[in-house]
Amino acid sequence: MKKTMRQMQKEQTKERLLETACQLFSKQGILNTRVADVAQAAGVSHGTIFLHFETQERLVTEVVERYCGGMAARLHELTCSCGDVREFLSAHLEGIMEFEPFYTRLVIENRFLPLGARDAWITVQSAISYHFSQMVEREISLVRTDVPLSVLFNTWMGLIHYYLENGDLFAPGESVIHRYKNVLCGNYLKMITTERMKHDAKSI
Repeated sequence: MKKTMRQMQKEQTKERLLETACQLFSKQGILNTRVADVAQAAGVSHGTIFLHFETQERLVTEVVERYCGGMAARLHELTCSCGDVREFLSAHLEGIMEFEPFYTRLVIENRFLPLGARDAWITVQSAISYHFSQMVEREISLVRTDVPLSVLFNTWMGLIHYYLENGDLFAPGESVIHRYKNVLCGNYLKMITTERMKHDAKSI
């Protein structure tokens, strides 16, 4: 059935609200952004927000679900065809960098978000964990096996998230990932790779 003009306008308004909310969340924080802030920035009345989202919690959840879905798809696209560990780590950081302001807010605030939003965030991490484990299995002769795979993955994520969470110290006013991408990849590889891979890297 063809949509009516009213239905299309309603969808366009909701789209604008989601985009506006994401921009504000990225800039000033998810928890610090009020419904009134979103309404003002989107140029709509306060009540209009609640025509599309029953509660502020629902607004937050839909924004996070939407952008986590986009991040997961993009990270999958970038990492699924990588040929080795270094390529995977680099592609992962490239994907994060495309969403860096919003991703950073999720790193900092995810524990305080509504359950649905937190579930969406965990789904992104689970997707990356899957690709990480697949890569390590293919490169098993080059990656340390005396450390559990879960620890290897959590160390990588912890390293990234620590730098992002403290971006005001590491890269004030600029992209943390852009500035530290090579540092993060290079030093993490030193920690997880076997002597064989280190020897091969030196000989290149």
